[in-house]
Amino acid sequence: MSEHVSQTNRVLSYPKGGKPAIITNEWQVWHGDETELSNLNPKQKVLVPFSWWLMHGQAQVKDSTSELAKRIQEKTIGVWFAADDDILKHLDVIEAGKLIWPLVGADFPIFRDGRSFSTAALLRERFHWTGEIRAIGDVLIDQLILGARSGFDSFALRADQNTDVALKQFNLFTVTTQNSWRDCRSQLSNQLTEAV
Repeated sequence: MSEHVSQTNRVLSYPKGGKPAIITNEWQVWHGDETELSNLNPKQKVLVPFSWWLMHGQAQVKDSTSELAKRIQEKTIGVWFAADDDILKHLDVIEAGKLIWPLVGADFPIFRDGRSFSTAALLRERFHWTGEIRAIGDVLIDQLILGARSGFDSFALRADQNTDVALKQFNLFTVTTQNSWRDCRSQLSNQLTEAV
């Protein structure tokens, strides 16, 4: 595989209303550097950088013969947001993307950089994104609970992370004290608050 494309074989999927599971990863992450989109395997689903989409994607969408237009029709293209992408500036692009991107990713360049949690939360709360949002990059087990609460429903874990331990993270706490995009806080939490 090229250094311009990355892919982990398995991802942790945790859809809203569903149970966490390890599934086969059908998506590769393209970094948008020297390699052309047309040089990638056309049968492989691909996430392109949002910055690349802003520069090249919108024009190619209009050309029905382009590689990008074919991928859109086949639902094999999505975008990934860098931690420093200002998605609030691009409301119109993201609104249009809701119709054509079956998956978006948010990149964690390093585990201690939490800006992508905000990206996921903004996509869910302000953009009303209902499609899949995947955490990509330097994703650790420690980030799963916060990620699931803030808007992520799949995680491409770093290669050294134990998937068995990852699956158990979502059963660690039975009571939630805050609402999230996933669900409301638990009834026990409500009762404890009312008692105080």
